[in-house]
Amino acid sequence: MRYYKVLLLFLLIIAGSAHAQSTKYKCMIQMTGYQGLKAYVVVSLVHEKGGYKKTLAVLGPDKQWYNTLTEWYAFHNKSKEKISAITGASIGGGDRAVKTIEIDNSLLNKGYTIRFESAVEHQKYVAVDAEVPVTDKGITMKTDGKEYIRFVKLNKI
Repeated sequence: MRYYKVLLLFLLIIAGSAHAQSTKYKCMIQMTGYQGLKAYVVVSLVHEKGGYKKTLAVLGPDKQWYNTLTEWYAFHNKSKEKISAITGASIGGGDRAVKTIEIDNSLLNKGYTIRFESAVEHQKYVAVDAEVPVTDKGITMKTDGKEYIRFVKLNKI
């Protein structure tokens, strides 16, 4: 009986440590004051060679417009990733959005980035509007955007 108690304790410790191996971040996206319709923004984890590893958030409710986010959409169609739990409203010019994302701690300092890809109907598509390095220091630094995104800022929760 003692063996089973020790085994159960060991399994509980492993389960608890597996959960503690990722960190949640509050991700704030501040848009520029651009004119036009609301932007669709995809937040993705990208490996060191530039390929997509995982979709972290999708800001845009209508699947019919996902194809305007060309690079991510190709990955999404191939991976068949389930994204319904991480989707939300699109973001207008001058607005801000806050999403919670989760990053596996083992990916820190391994060359990964968090990519923010954006598209606005009847305007240009931006494959890399902002990119945050997944490093001890870089992940929580304010990062400027290039087109529709003014800046992004992540804070540990």
